[in-house]
Amino acid sequence: MAEMESAQTTNKAPTNPAGPRRMGRQVVIFSSKGGVGKTVVAMNLAVALADQIRKPVALVDLDVMAPGDVAKMLRLNIQHPVVELASHLKSHPDLTTLPLEGILAVHDSNVHVVQCLSEPSEVTRLSPQLLRLLFQALTARYEYVIVDAGKGLADPLVTACDEANLILLVTTPDIVSLYQTKSAMNIIERLMFPPQMVKAILNRAESRGGVGSQDARMALPCEFIATIPSDGRTVGLAVNQGSPIVTLHGTSKIAEAFRHLAQTMTTTPGLFLSHQEVPKHQPVPESGGNLTDTSASLARFYSQSVEVNRGEQDELILLKQRIHRQLVEELDLKSMTLTMLSEAAHKQEVRDRCQRVISNLLSRELGGVVSSHEIRTRLVKEISDEALGLGPLEELLQDPTVNDILVNNKDQIYVERKGRLELTNKRFISDDQVRAVIERILGPLGRRIDESNPMVDARLPDGSRVNAIIPPLAVKGSTLSIRKFGHIHLHQDDLIRLGSITSQMAQFIRACILVKKNIVISGGTGSGKTTLLNVICSFVPQGERIITLEDAAELRLPQIHWVSLEARPPNIEGRGQVTTRDLFRNVLRMRPDRIIIGECRGAETLDMLQAMNTGHDGSITTVHANSPKDVISRVDSMVLMSNVELPVRTIREMVASAVHLVLHTARLSDGSRKVVSISEIVGLVNETEIVFQEIFRFQQTGVSSEGIVIGQFVATGHEPTFMHEFKVKGIEISPEIFSPPRETSISQVQ
Repeated sequence: MAEMESAQTTNKAPTNPAGPRRMGRQVVIFSSKGGVGKTVVAMNLAVALADQIRKPVALVDLDVMAPGDVAKMLRLNIQHPVVELASHLKSHPDLTTLPLEGILAVHDSNVHVVQCLSEPSEVTRLSPQLLRLLFQALTARYEYVIVDAGKGLADPLVTACDEANLILLVTTPDIVSLYQTKSAMNIIERLMFPPQMVKAILNRAESRGGVGSQDARMALPCEFIATIPSDGRTVGLAVNQGSPIVTLHGTSKIAEAFRHLAQTMTTTPGLFLSHQEVPKHQPVPESGGNLTDTSASLARFYSQSVEVNRGEQDELILLKQRIHRQLVEELDLKSMTLTMLSEAAHKQEVRDRCQRVISNLLSRELGGVVSSHEIRTRLVKEISDEALGLGPLEELLQDPTVNDILVNNKDQIYVERKGRLELTNKRFISDDQVRAVIERILGPLGRRIDESNPMVDARLPDGSRVNAIIPPLAVKGSTLSIRKFGHIHLHQDDLIRLGSITSQMAQFIRACILVKKNIVISGGTGSGKTTLLNVICSFVPQGERIITLEDAAELRLPQIHWVSLEARPPNIEGRGQVTTRDLFRNVLRMRPDRIIIGECRGAETLDMLQAMNTGHDGSITTVHANSPKDVISRVDSMVLMSNVELPVRTIREMVASAVHLVLHTARLSDGSRKVVSISEIVGLVNETEIVFQEIFRFQQTGVSSEGIVIGQFVATGHEPTFMHEFKVKGIEISPEIFSPPRETSISQVQ
């Protein structure tokens, strides 16, 4: 590669100067429409700049649809394009060793030409990594790098813009070109490139039949940096002779326009966004903090493979706080009501405006140090989420793998994935922001949280459950817990596939539902009780009338004849509360075939037992308990909450006659959720002792080296006492599914 030479190479390319690396200025020139003279503009601007500064200027041909046009116009023979350096990256992924001399062709105008492709089909080999190294190597050697980037926003163009200091869109004074240029500007804005980075060049100005220059300027929402007059004859002669207009027709008006553009670029302060990293020993310009080595810090922070230190997190939070304060002033966010931010059309309008302002503020704050549009886009989104949405919780709420979001304080946000808790790298910028997010959640729901009412339970519109506690009850700062509503409706086969139950267990539960056995699902928090309830409720025949009662509506049943009722908390004045017990009393007047309570947690337990004992068979509910036996103690205590003084013996008699089956769920050490026991309540002995007969259980035998629980579901050998009811109802259940493994002998559990 080092021996490559181009046809007209007469000078060697400049090498890296001694001492610190100098960063040149990169200008990307492109158009949204072909035939507007983009390559002519790029070539003549490069020649005019080289003449102006009396130094070489690099000209990169990055037109992926028509590669080689620059070489043709300058009569250069370029044999080795940039894509041939792709193999070099595998062994030397370092820009300082990039062998540019072999791919450079030097024109006698002191313009050094680099061609990226030989033909369009090679574009797949032109990786972003290779282009970044190319541009960084060029800006280390040349004061100006002009990139002829073709038309259309393809990936190579986006990479070129990432490394650029200035973006120039070439347009012509016709309606189609102006319209497409405006569309391209909208795309650039959505990619979060700073608006002040984008300028326009009006080529072929004042051509016969074209739109007037003033009207063209008014049509595009950006600054026009140059107007190139229409002169088809001069351009045609120069192209046909293979020479730049600036040198062949130096006295023409069009040549003068290119020289004026070059002078503007070399003498206008602030035209280019700085590509120089902020020195570590100096504060960021116009900032109140000290974001050291900002570009590297941001890159590390947004790299999932790199652990970020606390200092870099704090620097990023300080940056966000500064941007947020300026955003509040510019947009007057405090005057925006929660209702305004919750209306879809208004919300999107406000968010678009907010993101534009944030992009400008970031450019002003960092001086162009954030060179990657991916990082810039991420920053803009996060800051707009914090200003208008739920801040760092937005992505977690949209992540389908997250089941629970647990905010301990502004610095600790945990999530549960696949049954395991993990600490995220997300943080709130302040305690006030945590409080603001809580109020933003509760506001549209008509709920209030303050020092006089520091605890709130609520439900989001999508069904997710929310609990919030603020100081002084929450000592370390406001706390927020969100149990996300599952949008994927699981079925029996899903539970079997996930190893939560076996097909034999599912067959038995379905049969119990069909013969209207009363069922209690027990388990700890997050053990899968509600998920199991959703699945087994689908076994209820379609012809029956189902009424569900829940504190927060989470059940989703496939049956058509289903009435869903939800309790209501008190309003801001403390009035209007409707409890689950209030709903239960009304349900008895609604002619239910099945009563399903999402969770028994208080006085409604007594009403449930009475209903089960008075003809409302087939009822189902869930209870928090650590084992099937603990269900009885929990029921005792909840019945006593009804303020009806009943002896324990009476309560136990009600339970023994009302509840037929207890399904106990658990979340195991590996995060998996299983129905670890199915037990029948067979009676009462010694006046207060409930007798359980376990039918199925999960036997754990160990834990693998990867932490996976090892075990199996087994039948205990006990048939349910109501086997004859299956036969009467015509339900076929083979007694063999209750037979234990031959090597296992399991005794009755009491």
